[in-house]
Amino acid sequence: MEEPGQVKHALMDLAAGAIAGAVSRTVTSPLDVIKIRFQVQLEPTSTWALVGSNLPTRSKYTGVLQATKDIFRDEGLPGFWRGNVPALLMTVPHTAIQFTVLQKLKTIAAGSSKAEDQVHLSPYLSFVSGALAGCAATVGSYPFDLLRTILASQGEPKVYPNMRSALLDIFRTRGFRGLYAGLTPTLIEIVPYTGLQFGIYDTFKRWTVVWNHNRSSKTGLQSEDDSPLSFQLFLCGFAAGTCAKLFCHPLDVVKKRFQIEGLPRHPRYGARVEPSTYRNMFDALNRIPRLEGWSGLYKGIVPSTIKAAAVGAVTFFVFELTSPWFESTFS
Repeated sequence: MEEPGQVKHALMDLAAGAIAGAVSRTVTSPLDVIKIRFQVQLEPTSTWALVGSNLPTRSKYTGVLQATKDIFRDEGLPGFWRGNVPALLMTVPHTAIQFTVLQKLKTIAAGSSKAEDQVHLSPYLSFVSGALAGCAATVGSYPFDLLRTILASQGEPKVYPNMRSALLDIFRTRGFRGLYAGLTPTLIEIVPYTGLQFGIYDTFKRWTVVWNHNRSSKTGLQSEDDSPLSFQLFLCGFAAGTCAKLFCHPLDVVKKRFQIEGLPRHPRYGARVEPSTYRNMFDALNRIPRLEGWSGLYKGIVPSTIKAAAVGAVTFFVFELTSPWFESTFS
């Protein structure tokens, strides 16, 4: 049985993770909406890709700037936060579960719950801990991820006026299993993505501690605390999010296609993904580049990378600020 102090520490990690997730999700929502619009668009998402394409030349979105202007013109400022309610409902439990499981695994591996002891964990242990934490968080919050994608992918006029109507239609057309459409590529993606994100973050954080120590030694200003500064934590998170997203983006595209497969789509946004378009994840990875070119697997990569970097930076930054605050306030 866990000691009361360990339970309290886990609850504080959960609360700090939930706050970090909610803040990062809200701040980066506009980039997420643009990314999703690109990923679910079967037509080319750039003007140069239209040349020699086998698909119709009409594309709703052909660039980040064009998409930004188009969404603002058609849907106004609220359009950039479309699907943010299920996104928050997803992100809060996802981030809370992720950080709670992560801290528990790192505590077991390091034999201590103190951050100064965990910072010396090997990148391998950080990778494994992050991957397992990401899987647990994904399974626990996936239906909200599905609803977020569906609502964020639609423009004006809306196909689904709210989250409830989307949920009922999914149950009617797909059944309960429909809430987990695309879970397989998601879990396959989340292992390297979360593992890389946390592994890279811990590595950069450890390098920063060493760099701070060496700098203080050279200047003659010895400090007992070489912990990274807030700005350094922000940069570590930024780098971690960027590297992880660049590696895993094709699986994210496949996931989005499975999530909206067979659901209604207004004609002005182009062709929809018909039912049973892809037999499985491997079939999708084969058919998308064959029909849309290799760039099809990287649709939305620009806003996705910017968003991932921003999410990584904001999430880690807010977590590193709120976690010590909870400890000092409730200890």
